[in-house]
Amino acid sequence: MRIGILGGSFDPIHYGHLLLAEVCLEQIPLDEVWFVPAATAPHKSDASGASPEQRMEMVELAIAGHPAFRCSPVEIDRGGLSYTVDTLADITTTHPQATLYLLMGADSLKDLPSWRDPGRILELAVPAVAARPGQPAVNFQPLLPLASDERLDQARQAVVQMPQLDLSSRDLRERAALQQSLRFRTPRAVEQYIASHELYSHTD
Repeated sequence: MRIGILGGSFDPIHYGHLLLAEVCLEQIPLDEVWFVPAATAPHKSDASGASPEQRMEMVELAIAGHPAFRCSPVEIDRGGLSYTVDTLADITTTHPQATLYLLMGADSLKDLPSWRDPGRILELAVPAVAARPGQPAVNFQPLLPLASDERLDQARQAVVQMPQLDLSSRDLRERAALQQSLRFRTPRAVEQYIASHELYSHTD
């Protein structure tokens, strides 16, 4: 089984996240994509007003009905700061026969060497990087000291082509704070959840 791992705060989840998952599912291809909401991301504050449980509920609403998408509570159940290396190790323990793909954008790939134990991350999962139209080719140079030649070859083969979609969770939070429409930026069920729970009434 090939499992794509898409981590993040998902604060809130939006169509950019969902499109990345669908593109990877089709192009790599994958059997499943797991959305893994962070308990607390090491590089982000948790001042937005959405609790980990609420962020996970929004992910579940967004992916409901998709047969290959699932939401994993592994990081929220573990609590504390959420490190990718720990999550991949946990999933490898419970699914030892699976091949894991770590789904990310080119910016995240550039930052990967600064993450906790990047060499171990690359042992546990193949980076699957989304290339966007009009952007430079994906640069794997930062991974050369960290990954085997075999893993680098697998990563190059796992580059996916993704349409440009200029969305960010921060923008959605700011729009919600201003009581502006979130329509066509996130699934309707998530939009209604944000409104009914009065999330993001103050921007971070």
